[in-house]
Amino acid sequence: MRRDRLLLVGTFTAIFLADFYFVLFPKLLHRVQGPGEDCLCPSSRGTNLTLAGNSALVTPWLSNTSIYLEAMEVRATNESAEWGSKLGRLFAHPLYNIQIPELGLKEQLLQSEELMGYYRRKVSRWERHMKLYSEAAAAVNVTVLGNQVTFDPEASWLKFHLGINRYALYARDDPAIPRLLQDMQAATVISADYTQDEKALKGACDCSQVVKPSGHHLKLAMKLQNFGKAMFKPMRQLREQETPDDVFYFVDFQRHNAEIAAFHLDRILDFRRVPPVVGRLVNLTRDVLQSTVNEDLRSVFFTSPANNTCFFAKCLYVCKTEYAVCGRPDLLEGSMSAYLPGLSIAPRISIPNPWIRSYTFTGKEEWEVNPFFCDNIKQIYPYNSGNRLLNIMDMAIFDFLMGNMDRHHYEIFTKFGDDGFLLHFDNARGFGKHSHDEMSILAPLSQCCIIKRSTLLRLQLLHQDHYRLSDVMRESLGQDTLEPILTEPHLQALDRRLQRVLKTVQRCVRRLGQAQVITTDFIDSAVMPDTVHAVAASNKER
Repeated sequence: MRRDRLLLVGTFTAIFLADFYFVLFPKLLHRVQGPGEDCLCPSSRGTNLTLAGNSALVTPWLSNTSIYLEAMEVRATNESAEWGSKLGRLFAHPLYNIQIPELGLKEQLLQSEELMGYYRRKVSRWERHMKLYSEAAAAVNVTVLGNQVTFDPEASWLKFHLGINRYALYARDDPAIPRLLQDMQAATVISADYTQDEKALKGACDCSQVVKPSGHHLKLAMKLQNFGKAMFKPMRQLREQETPDDVFYFVDFQRHNAEIAAFHLDRILDFRRVPPVVGRLVNLTRDVLQSTVNEDLRSVFFTSPANNTCFFAKCLYVCKTEYAVCGRPDLLEGSMSAYLPGLSIAPRISIPNPWIRSYTFTGKEEWEVNPFFCDNIKQIYPYNSGNRLLNIMDMAIFDFLMGNMDRHHYEIFTKFGDDGFLLHFDNARGFGKHSHDEMSILAPLSQCCIIKRSTLLRLQLLHQDHYRLSDVMRESLGQDTLEPILTEPHLQALDRRLQRVLKTVQRCVRRLGQAQVITTDFIDSAVMPDTVHAVAASNKER
């Protein structure tokens, strides 16, 4: 009997000590330190912060987990950060200074010699074709701009292509990216043409299809004077316009500002899987009509009754002036997205998203009706091992934050195999509704209940007042010449949706436990604090 009593007392004592250490002690620590001290995640202070303007939403607190301990260990220690800038403070944080392993030939997408040789051949071929075209145009009195291509081995777009590796499209501090954004924004356009997918349609569309081809999006491939190439998507609607409730996601307009905002959001989340995008005012007469050699593209230009220059898509079902976009009178804003290296030197494959939506008015996919869908996916290669499923979670979180329901496929570079990152292409259908959070976009996360530790820590960081997502997005987007890129309701929606992502993770942890939900991803750094090295070492042991 006495032994039973001792065992009972010992059990209650252990429970009390655990409760004190993990629950009461953090709360007492918060009262002593006060709410103003900086830390990585809201839970590390043992309190729930309330979002401004959303009093019912509180920061999820993943208590009794090592997230609390790790958050304390990776506190921002860089005293030289730009403390007047939230964006500068964010990028100075240790979580944004994790070093990737040393890159070997297998980890780099391209080598300098093959890339330079490939594009020198393309420049030579371009010059021959333009010479022949200019002679033919002069014979029939067609005006062609005489812009000369200046191939520069140090061009920003070449540096961007050479910087692509197994882990991301570009390094966090790659100086070529700001230069590339500036070039796409201001460099002379020497050629404009339809994109390859629209050329493949040859103007023929099946109007009986529910999902129409890409023709009505009016994407154009533009070649710059330094032989860089960018995809231009013109403005189709005002920023203040929300997608109507009766419009299906697969027939929604593409938005140029969503492409720009998606690049900035992807960089802030530290994924770096969206090619650089910048806004630009394009002169339709000079940059498109007079620079194109495609007669089909020339044929769709006209002057509106308001004396504005307009053009529309060649695709038959939108081959009408009411589907046109017009300049004021020639200037039209749009997004310029950097092209990736050509498929002949950097092949990619397109893979259907397991959580693809039904592109019909009435149909449903299996994941929409089967809550255990992920259990099946986890048994299928390549989702049963490696990083592929974790990268799908990253993509789902990225899409949910901007409200993009149109992620039917994703692409990867074939060189990196199944462990390569997913390219976050074609984001123009994001940021359509700020007043609605489409929770079905988070189905991969809520069904699989798995997330990268680094992703979760950055999301928690972006929920703090010192690094609030809406604030750093506003600051980052303010660098674009077409700002404001997003309206304030869209920026506030980012904070609300981030809250929902964290709550989804919290529910998974409560149901399955932290060990099954939060998965370690590789981190290694020569510049991070020793405490973070200790965390990385302990994670590897697990």
